[in-house]
Amino acid sequence: MSQRQVLQVFEQYQRARTQFVQAVAELAARPQNIETLQNAGVMSLLRPLLLDVVPTIRQTAALALGRLANYNDDLAEAVVKGNILPQLVCSLSEQNRFYKKAAAFVLRAVGKHSPQLAQAIVQCGALEMLVICLEDFDPGVKEAASWALGYIARHNSELSQAVVDAGAVPLLVLCIQEPEIALKRIAASTLSDISKHSPELAQTVVDAGAIAHLAQMILNPDAKLKRQVLSALSQIAKHSVDLAELVVEAEIFPVVLTCLKDSDEYVKKNGATLIREIAKHTPELSQLIVNAGGVAAVIDCIGSCGGTVRLPGIMVLGYIAAHSENLSMAVIVSKGIPPLCACLIEEHEDHIKAAAAWALGQVGSHTPEHARAVAEANVLPTLLAMYMDTHSSEDLQMKTKKALKNILQKCTYLPALEPLLHDAPPNILKHIVGQFSKALPHDSKHVVSL
Repeated sequence: MSQRQVLQVFEQYQRARTQFVQAVAELAARPQNIETLQNAGVMSLLRPLLLDVVPTIRQTAALALGRLANYNDDLAEAVVKGNILPQLVCSLSEQNRFYKKAAAFVLRAVGKHSPQLAQAIVQCGALEMLVICLEDFDPGVKEAASWALGYIARHNSELSQAVVDAGAVPLLVLCIQEPEIALKRIAASTLSDISKHSPELAQTVVDAGAIAHLAQMILNPDAKLKRQVLSALSQIAKHSVDLAELVVEAEIFPVVLTCLKDSDEYVKKNGATLIREIAKHTPELSQLIVNAGGVAAVIDCIGSCGGTVRLPGIMVLGYIAAHSENLSMAVIVSKGIPPLCACLIEEHEDHIKAAAAWALGQVGSHTPEHARAVAEANVLPTLLAMYMDTHSSEDLQMKTKKALKNILQKCTYLPALEPLLHDAPPNILKHIVGQFSKALPHDSKHVVSL
């Protein structure tokens, strides 16, 4: 047998491995093939190919594994049990950029399913390698690493802390300053996932200088980037007054109000969420929003959209109104009551109706003047009907009852109370009768009519 014939055998073997791994990667991209591949023992066949002498075979094997692990937690579990993770981690540092991207994809696909699977990734030393990838010259490698870190951090504060301890945060802040939009998006998303769990984790992101860079990107034309930037700022601001003030000091007002007019629904929603997370803390922060024209902008936003996009805007108005008489009057003067009533009537989801009821209750809870403004919108019969409707959720019944009580205890405008006398159950009726008993001695016209 000649040397040529001997080498041919090896070439055929290499071609067969290449064809096999490419075919599996393509098949794994379609959900209907997954079960058949799993039953055929695909995992054990792909594992040795991760160490193949041919680079393209190695990276295609990793891509195939990532697609399989991405599909469900059973397959992700099989990657962990098949002892594949240490192999991936080991080769992350020395392979080319294509392999690094594929390996980071596998780690992300495994880690996304559950805290337990994400913990398995942490235990095999993957975080340190992923952080090294954040310094890679190739933006695609940085992006893949950032994505994997975000999927691990989002589960809980312990995993998020592990990502922080591995040194990811300063490098992620550098990534949001890179020119590539895709990398900016993923890095901002990962900072959001780290910040959301606790004030301490959010503070770590703040200490790395993230707020200023995120705030600068609120006006970026890319909608997907704006979504992530607004989300990250919300997750920082929500934890405490101090953190919310730091976000405000980055001069996000009035710039953030432009997001409420955005054509992208998620940009609108995330913009309103950021304003909500700031408004809830103190009367001073709410006043700042009012001064920037925030109430009118939020009211326009609620009027121009529907469904869950409305929810954070509804809550902004409720939080602002809850703080003080003056702030509640700012909501009334800006004509905030009609859109809240519209949300109560138009929306199908009980949790959105409940939020609108809560907000109306906050607006009307301060003085007779506030209560009259709500009552004149003819919303009290609607609130009562929802409270008494057996199909209403427990939360909706609770919120409508509380809103009615808040408004009725202040309301001296009797024409709005009269229609309720016939339908109200005893626990609501006592508040209505109480208001009549206060007002009637001074109101002879109503004594005659009653």
